[in-house]
Amino acid sequence: MATSVQSPKRNRLLATALAAGVAGSVITGGLISNVVPSFAEPVSVAAPSQNFGFADVVEKVSPAVVSVRVKEKMAEVQASGLNSDGDNPFENLPEDHPMRRFFEFGNPNTPRGGQNAPRNAQPRKENRQAMAQGSGFFISEDGYLVTNNHVVEDGENFTVVMDDGKEYEARLIGTDKRTDLAVLKVDAKNQKFTYVDFGDDSKIRVGEWVVAVGNPFGLGGSVTAGIISARGRDIGAGPYDDFIQIDAAVNRGNSGGPAFDLNGKVIGVNTAIFSPSGGNVGIAFAIPASTAKTVVQSLRDKGNVQRGWLGVQIAPVTDDIAEAVGLSTDQGAIVTLPDSDTPATKAGIQTGDVITAINGETVNGPRELARKVAEYAPNTAIDVTIWRNNKASTVKVTLGDLSTLDESASAAGGQGGAPVDPSALSGYGLTLTPSDDGQGVVVTDVDPSSSAADKGVAAGDVIVSVNGKEVTSQRDVENALTDASKSGRKAALFQLRTGEQNRFVALPVAKG
Repeated sequence: MATSVQSPKRNRLLATALAAGVAGSVITGGLISNVVPSFAEPVSVAAPSQNFGFADVVEKVSPAVVSVRVKEKMAEVQASGLNSDGDNPFENLPEDHPMRRFFEFGNPNTPRGGQNAPRNAQPRKENRQAMAQGSGFFISEDGYLVTNNHVVEDGENFTVVMDDGKEYEARLIGTDKRTDLAVLKVDAKNQKFTYVDFGDDSKIRVGEWVVAVGNPFGLGGSVTAGIISARGRDIGAGPYDDFIQIDAAVNRGNSGGPAFDLNGKVIGVNTAIFSPSGGNVGIAFAIPASTAKTVVQSLRDKGNVQRGWLGVQIAPVTDDIAEAVGLSTDQGAIVTLPDSDTPATKAGIQTGDVITAINGETVNGPRELARKVAEYAPNTAIDVTIWRNNKASTVKVTLGDLSTLDESASAAGGQGGAPVDPSALSGYGLTLTPSDDGQGVVVTDVDPSSSAADKGVAAGDVIVSVNGKEVTSQRDVENALTDASKSGRKAALFQLRTGEQNRFVALPVAKG
């Protein structure tokens, strides 16, 4: 085999090309060979300057942040160690039991009160006034300030403690339980307060710095810093959950305090923490400034918050539900039950409709639908886009007033005895029987290995409709399933009723 030897000149050319990092071709023996491949550059971010701190921000904003002390309404309580019946539940503990020392027993037969207290001594009743505390911040020079509703709830006297220790009495302007916000007012003649402004939380990004100032554990004037960990958090606090998650240390007493960006703008109101221990573990939640600004302005102007009300119970549209109703995406909110005599029912919205847009703006899910509707004032006419029977249509709805809604739950109606003549629904693991009132078909048994069981279908559920068609017998159910199969659908949408609650479950169309 011949050995190929390159000339010194050619070697010098190759070495020069490689040293320069040039991707190209080198001629060897009359052939062109690629010797240096070209790769995309890896991600590289210029590190920010480390010569910065939060002192300038803190110095400017701290005078606007206050501690809020709340005296709650007087309540009559029993003296320690005695229950409401006047009996001491711990009086029969053995004399050497370590818990006895916490209840000051003179002897086993003596209730709290001393050695000479008679056996049948009546319990002492005491009027006690609880004290709560939190944080807040001024939003105007004439003394309006923001805090959390849960800080001032049940309070009758409010004291604001300034950064320099001065104290002022405050009065309650208004509260909003749905967003956990409240507005107080300090009336001080010839006094102008340092105040802060809300920022634009839509421009903040995960990973940006945030500074929390407040009153943790009653210490007052405490500052912590961290980053924005996430956005759009739903923590189950209410229908308008859209929290900013931060990792700045937030503890009990920080509630109602501000979270600042590095420009000194309030981008959130600290309101909740996640903690197995009750202390900071680096997960805190703030109400976005965009939400707080709107609610606070309404509280200042009117003392309450007026929101539009559609009047439907809704649920998310899952992939299988979208498949069952013929939608191409899982966006929107499916109507599980229109409340009786509501704006929605008056406009013709029905159970099983999927709401996909409000005034032309796409609705991604139930939370977004609730927020969009709430942004409109009562008596506003809006266009609601719905998906029904494989086509979209738009209905005009005049919104009601959410503040007038009676939130008391109606008593759940119970099911009667199991109807007779149950029969199996082939391929679904369901045993069905007609309902007593002729409305729907009752599920009397569910095969635990079936897809219906996996979806949570249980005995006692009533199948109200299948793919939007009301059913009153097993034959109706079978016919609806046959139609779904013929139309090429992979799943059928079952509307189930349990007591007074409706939900939708998509089950794969059985092949048989």
